[in-house]
Amino acid sequence: MEKLAEGVVEEKARQLAGWDVTLAEGGNRLVRVFTFGDFVSALAFSVKVGMIAEKADHHPAVLVEWGKVTVTWWSHSLGGLSEKDFEMAGRTSGLYEV
Repeated sequence: MEKLAEGVVEEKARQLAGWDVTLAEGGNRLVRVFTFGDFVSALAFSVKVGMIAEKADHHPAVLVEWGKVTVTWWSHSLGGLSEKDFEMAGRTSGLYEV
């Protein structure tokens, strides 16, 4: 995996609806908040995210709250974003839209 250049990150982010690029600890991250009608639905979604992350051996930060889940993807070892992060963000969105 390689860290994506800033221009590439901006281009890919425009193609990924609902996700924001944020800067944290010196590196870019993809962040999206998913909303739900209750805690149980939010928790179930977070488990689905965990399952695809484990299969891909690429793990996000997941914050579960009543009615919402915040998912943050980045490549820890690179200190920024890689192709894999954008792929996993797209897969995460797919779980929500189903």
